[in-house]
Amino acid sequence: MTAGTHLRSGSGETDDAAARPMPGLRTLDSAATGRLAVTPESLRIAIANQCRRPPSSDFDLNPDGRHPSSVRLRKAAVLIPVVFGAAGTTIILTRRHEAMKHHPGQISFPGGKIEAFDAGPVEAALRESREEIGLQAGCVDIIGPVPDHVTVTGFRVTPIVAVVANAFEPVPRDGEVDEIFEVPLAHVIDPENYSIQERIWQGQLRRYFIVPYGPHYIWGATARILGMLSSCIRDHGEN
Repeated sequence: MTAGTHLRSGSGETDDAAARPMPGLRTLDSAATGRLAVTPESLRIAIANQCRRPPSSDFDLNPDGRHPSSVRLRKAAVLIPVVFGAAGTTIILTRRHEAMKHHPGQISFPGGKIEAFDAGPVEAALRESREEIGLQAGCVDIIGPVPDHVTVTGFRVTPIVAVVANAFEPVPRDGEVDEIFEVPLAHVIDPENYSIQERIWQGQLRRYFIVPYGPHYIWGATARILGMLSSCIRDHGEN
């Protein structure tokens, strides 16, 4: 895989709602953001020392729609695969197949529900990554988790950060993954690339985070998890 290179072209969605700055991400000028040199070791330290935060949630922006306390959240895990390549540092994302029953065409991390046979979130994230994009466990170095994220669909998602240490040939899973592509880490770190939009969903106004990149409309839980990772890295870099 070539870092920073789109593996296949794709088209993004658009939204007519006015974009607003994303709260919780302190504004840095582009020069300051560009000075944040991220290495595998600094990433490991950032995740270990700077991510002692409570879980985030889709309901942070939509408190009226919070799950009742009686709802049992289903556990899931996703992998945040980071590639340190000659062309720069990137994060691997996928675009779901348009025929999928849930979240068709949306941008996501490789991952899914934690099954009973999984030993935990790391094993689930690695299994799903192998199934969805052909990324074998032996190709990655696990860094650790960022805080969980609770989704409006009733999942508590554990994001696992990992460095892709060995080259691999991406293989999108038929019928599930339409595209595998990479987003520059510098784009994810810059808080000016984040904003909030809103739309009517199930008869109610719903607000959500976005961090679009080129033709890719990255929004919702994926954008929020990327924002959390961004905060961890920038907070460590500024200390």
